Amino acid sequence: MTTVVTQRPDHHEEDPGGGFHRSVLPQNIEGEQSVLGGQLLSRDAIADFLGSPMTPADYYRPAHETIQQAIIKLYGDGEPVDPITVAAELTKSGDITRVGGAAYLHALVQAVPTAASVEYYAEIVHDLAVRRRLIEAGTRIQAMAWSGEGEVAQVSDAAQAEIHAATEIAQAADPKRPGEGSLASTIDELQAIQNRNGELTGVSTGFKDLDLLTQGLQPGQLVVVAARPAMGKSTLALDFARACSIRDGLPSVFFSLEMGISEINMRMLSAEARVGLHKMRSGNLTEDDWKAISRRTPAIEAAPLFLDDSADLTMLQIRSKCRRLQQKHGLSLIVVDYLQLMESGKRAENRVVEVGQISRGLKKLAKELSVPVVALSQLNRGSEQRTDKRPQVSDLRESGSIEQDADMVILLHREDAYEKESPRAGEADLIVAKHRNGPTATITVAFQGHYSRFVDMAQT
Repeated sequence: MTTVVTQRPDHHEEDPGGGFHRSVLPQNIEGEQSVLGGQLLSRDAIADFLGSPMTPADYYRPAHETIQQAIIKLYGDGEPVDPITVAAELTKSGDITRVGGAAYLHALVQAVPTAASVEYYAEIVHDLAVRRRLIEAGTRIQAMAWSGEGEVAQVSDAAQAEIHAATEIAQAADPKRPGEGSLASTIDELQAIQNRNGELTGVSTGFKDLDLLTQGLQPGQLVVVAARPAMGKSTLALDFARACSIRDGLPSVFFSLEMGISEINMRMLSAEARVGLHKMRSGNLTEDDWKAISRRTPAIEAAPLFLDDSADLTMLQIRSKCRRLQQKHGLSLIVVDYLQLMESGKRAENRVVEVGQISRGLKKLAKELSVPVVALSQLNRGSEQRTDKRPQVSDLRESGSIEQDADMVILLHREDAYEKESPRAGEADLIVAKHRNGPTATITVAFQGHYSRFVDMAQT
């Protein structure tokens, strides 16, 4: 099968960089015809197509994409798929003339060498489609670079996003029996857990009881930490990051869409040195305070904790930054503070839909990088309107699919935020309201707001 490269008349047009711009689009029309012809002959070939990395958008000829969509529709409806039924479907949609008529569909069947090779043909067509997208992405990247607009870092992030979008493959793995390797891998995993002698399987949160319940934050998990404003969401998330990077030396990244880096650093110093945050802000530090800060500063500086306080971050930007950090340093934890301040980067009919897109994007990021992602989220006023102020999962603000996408939901609650004379002053509840891989429970920790941290009750 011959790969054809289409070259347009303007291929010697000089580009802004002083070289020559050649507009070439790789394609293989025979391959496309064979993919379609095979499916018109065999339903098994349609299943092969759907199991391949190829999508209808990978066709070079728009008419072929239209035919493929008709095949998929008929197949999904459980209807017969052949030149006659596809022609009827395309006639109904008004597309039959545009694709070349019923005669072209019959010609496709005659052109295919064998329906059994559709998956192989589909890989060829998909590879050429990726090449076309890379060419188009390269053109856009050149245009961004030549325009001189935006910061270099922003252009770099956008360029990486373009490359990722051009090469991303959404392919579902074929179903497998446990005997085809998955069960053996699970047994190996169980043996490895047994040999750990109580060591965590995930990243420690820094809280003993929470770690016992969850076995740590697991790779690929989306963990949502939710609370009403001023409960300490950011403080708790920073506690997770400090335990990961300062205490355990594992790389993490903290995206703060609310606080600046200076504020984050001040909170870390307060928590690590046990120097009052108010004293720092008011400039009332004693000599002992300065000594405590000096003792903990080297550990904070050496920690592989990456901070990003960029405003209006989109899901694409976060994904791009995390991918670069993963390549350079490896990542053990990603924290996003907080979800409702993010932008999806896509058009959405309302904010609930957009927040749903963001939560799905964060879950996808966790799975893609095999790293736990902790996303902070606001709760609505539902809990404040109840006699019992303890939050519930249903209180998630602009929830959309947050609860559905999350592997774990931790609701943060402090009784003394509502009752200043509460007998539980200084205590906080970490309500594990959803735990996909384990039990739910409420864990009580101590809130040391003056040090900007939570700690285990045993440490108080």
